[in-house]
Amino acid sequence: MIQEQTIRELVKQLLEGTSYELMTTEVGKDNAILIEIDQPGAVDVDFCGDLNRRLVAELDGNPLTKNEDYSLEVGSVSLTAPFKSHLQYEKNLGHNVVVTDRDGKRHSGQLVSVDEDTFMIDAGQPLIFRYDEVKQTVYNISF
Repeated sequence: MIQEQTIRELVKQLLEGTSYELMTTEVGKDNAILIEIDQPGAVDVDFCGDLNRRLVAELDGNPLTKNEDYSLEVGSVSLTAPFKSHLQYEKNLGHNVVVTDRDGKRHSGQLVSVDEDTFMIDAGQPLIFRYDEVKQTVYNISF
């Protein structure tokens, strides 16, 4: 079985010197590998394809993984997935979000500020949250 830590280290090496950040590394049943990346701007599908090819070359040449069967998916973080990093808060400044606090209470509003320890939404009144006090924050999709 391919180890998640091995994949995480390889991807981080391949992302060095780019504006991309590793968001998710999962190794599931039958070595189904999922890599999700993000950056301040839009994620380039060609970059994902290139990263996929480079990662396959690394896995096929690595003594720990070269004899393993696996599937590999490289893409951007889902629009509906909870935020996983400070980058995603910054990227979504000005957008509507839904924040679920540790007590399970949901707060909807526009993300108006982000700093190292806290973020603020305008939910009719300003609400300030510490990242460690939040269960999850998601982009609020409305049609």
